[in-house]
Amino acid sequence: MNTPASTPHLRLADRPAWKALAAHHEQVRNLHLRQIFADDPQRGERLTAEGADLYLDYSKNRVTDETLKLLLQLADECGLADRIEAMFSGQKINASEQRAVLHVALRAQPGERIEVDGADVVPEVHAVLDHMAIFSESVRSASWLGYTGRPIRNIINIGIGGSDLGPVMAYEALRHYSQRDLTFRFISNVDGTDFEEATRDLDPEETLFVICSKTFTTLETLTNAHSARAWSLRKLKDERAVQRHFVAVSTNAEGVAKFGIATANMFGFWDWVGGRYSMDSAVGLSTMLAIGAENFRAMLSGFHAMDQHFRSTPFERNLPVLMGLLAIWNNNFLGAETVAVLPYEHYLKRFPAYLQQLTMESNGKHVTLEGAPVDVSTGPIYWGEPGTNGQHSFYQLIHQGTRLVPCDFIGFCQSLNPLGRHHDLLLANLLAQTEALAFGKTKEQVEAEGTPAWLVPHRTFEGNRPTNTLLAERLTPQTLGQLVALYEHSVFTQGVIWDIDSFDQWGVELGKVLAQRIIPELESTDEPKLAHDSSTNALIRRYRRLRKESS
Repeated sequence: MNTPASTPHLRLADRPAWKALAAHHEQVRNLHLRQIFADDPQRGERLTAEGADLYLDYSKNRVTDETLKLLLQLADECGLADRIEAMFSGQKINASEQRAVLHVALRAQPGERIEVDGADVVPEVHAVLDHMAIFSESVRSASWLGYTGRPIRNIINIGIGGSDLGPVMAYEALRHYSQRDLTFRFISNVDGTDFEEATRDLDPEETLFVICSKTFTTLETLTNAHSARAWSLRKLKDERAVQRHFVAVSTNAEGVAKFGIATANMFGFWDWVGGRYSMDSAVGLSTMLAIGAENFRAMLSGFHAMDQHFRSTPFERNLPVLMGLLAIWNNNFLGAETVAVLPYEHYLKRFPAYLQQLTMESNGKHVTLEGAPVDVSTGPIYWGEPGTNGQHSFYQLIHQGTRLVPCDFIGFCQSLNPLGRHHDLLLANLLAQTEALAFGKTKEQVEAEGTPAWLVPHRTFEGNRPTNTLLAERLTPQTLGQLVALYEHSVFTQGVIWDIDSFDQWGVELGKVLAQRIIPELESTDEPKLAHDSSTNALIRRYRRLRKESS
């Protein structure tokens, strides 16, 4: 890829397809899904697509065939096909950091060739996977023993951001496949409560810590890691015990060794893997410990299947492209500033939280690849909860509130835990919600039910709320990989349209820098000389006074 300064881009709002979409929006802005479906009885079968094992029904979006045609034209004008190939071929599309973006290499099959700076990285990826598999099997089979000769029964992953959200989500999503005589916990917050609650009922003799930090310098992770080390040695006493109770996911061999971890038990990854795209790298070690190497590789095969679908399927049938373009339409033309992700599968309860980082850290950007201010809204807010719990919480706002909230509904046709009629009720609710959001309930329908006139406005539902429905047969490791890759590539599609860098995250740096300045001011025994703004200065003084009074 050329440097950003050498490849000037047309402002997005000046592109012919964008202008055409803006004009088209004026024509269809008052069109209702009731009318759209009435005019096209086969719409619900037409506006669908399949990729790998996923089925997407996008018919309940406020789009016409013309909308879709113009969105696909926009993708062509923005060079989406070329950008996809640039990513898969190892070009340095992370412009601000001049790095390749190759999370797709983490799930490449043996024998494939993916190059970074002329070197094939696939053999390295599989060498790490093999290393992980050998270690995981030794722990799962109880042949790896703690320092006192007892087998490991508790595994605690210590990380933050992508080194935590991915492993937590994957463990919860695939708990059905996990080894149930092992306990898994996750520590990320520098708040000591997180550490205390994760360890309070565990025995250090049976506990293994996985420390996830690429640089082995991340403040929160290393603070928790040192607390874990002290917690372990209070009982184990001998410094040599660290090598039997700690492993590292890192690239900093010197830092790992200084901590006391054997570098033979260090699992590496590469600077072309962003944190929020790393759950299928060595960062997934805790996932492999939970579900085993075979299931982990099945998850990777799911990622790979969606990668191939994204790379090779025509855009009009391409799930990530369609979802990304629909997100552009909803955000930039319908004015939706948020997306709700609603999995009707309890095991996916952490999936919306995982997507928050994936989507909002990737596309929460205010400048283009060239460094110019973006001229449109980017990065909608992602959030959600599993169904049916959310129905009794925030769905009221989605149905009758004043904000437009597009929703992604995710469901599975088979339950992993069949229990009476539970699963039929679960899926009936999913389908009912998408129907209600699309078509609502008119004033005339409410009146026909004999509702008192004063109550009619309260019981009327506007409808016309856009939704996507994703269905799969059942939640398997492979399906989870497909789902995550689907959203990864949808995020990338949106970033290409907005002409932003979806793979850096400079926005998280400033707070870190300022925190390093404030830490000694809080900890100093002498009154520090403060040079912040008046608010921050006053808060620091108040904290110091109240902390001193409680000690």
